[in-house]
Amino acid sequence: MKFGFFNLMPWPHYPEPPKVYPTPNRDYDPEIGQRLYNDYVDLLVHAEACGFDWVACNEHHFSPYGTMANCNLIGSILARETRTIGLAMIGNLLPLSNPVRVAEEYAMIDVMSGGRLIAGFMRGVPHEYIAYNSPPAESRDRQKEAAELVMKCWTEPEPFGWEGQHYQFRSISIWPRPIQQPPRVLMSASNEESATVAAQSRAIMAMGLIHDLKAARANVETYHRVARECGWEPTVDHVLMGASTCICETDAEAHDVFASALDYFHDTLMKPTYDALKLVAQAGYFTRQKAGASYDSRLDKVVARKSIDEMIEAGSIFCGSPKSVTEQIRRFGRELGCGGINLSMQIGNLPIPMVRKGMDLFHAEVLPHVRDL
Repeated sequence: MKFGFFNLMPWPHYPEPPKVYPTPNRDYDPEIGQRLYNDYVDLLVHAEACGFDWVACNEHHFSPYGTMANCNLIGSILARETRTIGLAMIGNLLPLSNPVRVAEEYAMIDVMSGGRLIAGFMRGVPHEYIAYNSPPAESRDRQKEAAELVMKCWTEPEPFGWEGQHYQFRSISIWPRPIQQPPRVLMSASNEESATVAAQSRAIMAMGLIHDLKAARANVETYHRVARECGWEPTVDHVLMGASTCICETDAEAHDVFASALDYFHDTLMKPTYDALKLVAQAGYFTRQKAGASYDSRLDKVVARKSIDEMIEAGSIFCGSPKSVTEQIRRFGRELGCGGINLSMQIGNLPIPMVRKGMDLFHAEVLPHVRDL
């Protein structure tokens, strides 16, 4: 089993739940922000010493939910500050970006790191499209074309032109070329449609915010079935899951601190996100799309609050002492057949020293017992 350390870089000092979307940035203090960025990068670097196989960064906009508007900036720092750990950019939102620019920046990270890039070709959650004034209904087609264009940028040694539905370029020849030919690609597979696209693209399937193991398993089965129909067989390393994680010395301590951090996460950090998602749904972007009903269902499950014990039972979090988390991971891997798990340990306003302590406990008392799963 392989493990990634995932960090949203949340803003932990928001005074009260935001009342509007987008969230006013009047309460962002750049001096505190500078210290936070340094602390967050230090945690990502520390993940290498803790035995993680990769560090994972992502992209979000207009919200204290995540202060990483461009994960490639962080990836470039980590390329120099680390030596062996994988750099998973999960990722660049292809439908909202210039795909040639994404290809160039990803290639830079791969070269600077000596070939350690894991390239996320992400579509993004609907509220990101409000932030960038782009219709979500076009996102699937834009993602597909952009992914094909990025792949050609990486692998075509001669200049070429591109005349697609969404992107047109007279002549392309990126410098540098990536070391990996091509880099490993990761795509979201949080619903049946996304799992199908990931399998058709022969990409690593990734799921986060799992609400129950049954639904996650159904997506994994869809991914395997479609892959076989496309003439290839995924390995366990093609299946990546994610779970919010809190590890303390005892179950009681972990349950207590995690409950408080999750309250801040849902009531403050996620509040503008919920409001934006409602705006997207009301605009009718998903009308006549199967993904619409699926997304509404997932949103309902996110909003519905459960106890720590209920979330552990559902498989949506790992929380407890090292012994308890070890058993939770074993069950998770057994039921989903995944070869990789992203541990999101910087949840809400959980203090950074507590996150670092949890990373050290994972390294010393959990990883030795789950590495050979």
